[in-house]
Amino acid sequence: MEQKTHFKINKHLSGELIELKEGYCKIRLVTTSEMITDDSGLIHGGYTFGLADYAAMLAINHPNVVLGGADVRFVVPVIKGDILIAEGLVIRTEGKKIIVDVNIKREEEIVFIGQFICFAPEKYVLENV
Repeated sequence: MEQKTHFKINKHLSGELIELKEGYCKIRLVTTSEMITDDSGLIHGGYTFGLADYAAMLAINHPNVVLGGADVRFVVPVIKGDILIAEGLVIRTEGKKIIVDVNIKREEEIVFIGQFICFAPEKYVLENV
């Protein structure tokens, strides 16, 4: 399936697409020293959230998709060198509103779960700005 959105995203910081199907995607992110918050190697949660957001966008794969909200849980800490796999799955569509479940794993361990409320409007959000 062809990717239709988020072409210019930084794959080094947001993840690289592994698999894309109708209503589903899988993305891989290797955490790096650019992402750490302190000497312990803890990765800032914003990078984990960014990976999850990107997975939600690609699961929908609409050129105008945007995030409206999210209910998320950071389950365990992520550290430098972790290889994260995010899976996004569209679970419901209500008109232009689309609900996507996203989970992120490090090997078999879940590190993040979330439900993303997205919208796929007819026009791009910045079209008239």
